[in-house]
Amino acid sequence: MFRVTKEIHFCYGHRLLNYAGKCRFLHGHNGKAVVTVETESLDALGMVIDFSRLKAEIGKWIDDALDHRLLLNEADPIIPELHRQGEPFVTLNANPTAETIARLIYEQCERRALPVVEVTLWETENSYATYRPKPGAARTPLVTREVPPRS
Repeated sequence: MFRVTKEIHFCYGHRLLNYAGKCRFLHGHNGKAVVTVETESLDALGMVIDFSRLKAEIGKWIDDALDHRLLLNEADPIIPELHRQGEPFVTLNANPTAETIARLIYEQCERRALPVVEVTLWETENSYATYRPKPGAARTPLVTREVPPRS
């Protein structure tokens, strides 16, 4: 097997509902998504995948959908105020933990037919979470909705 990895840096804000620690408050991170793809054989150029394709496909999605956005649980009570203010945000049907964000990025790679095997989301320089699904296991996709700012 051959594998390659691409790091994609982005900034995001979030908070965790029903959490007793500091992360219950709105705060931000300089995150790093580490996307690993794998194939059994190399293409005609001797690559698993061109790094520029990873950047163009999943890097662009991260930049457009997650960078400088608040990532919130769809039940977050701040959402009506964000709507009123015209602020962009993304809602998830789960708390926006590092684990959930890693899974969200993984699912976006799958939608783009990238041969992804795992995604690691670095939330800080010393804390990260990795998502790699169990082979053959059924899973319900995360539901997300992006709310762009008013023009």
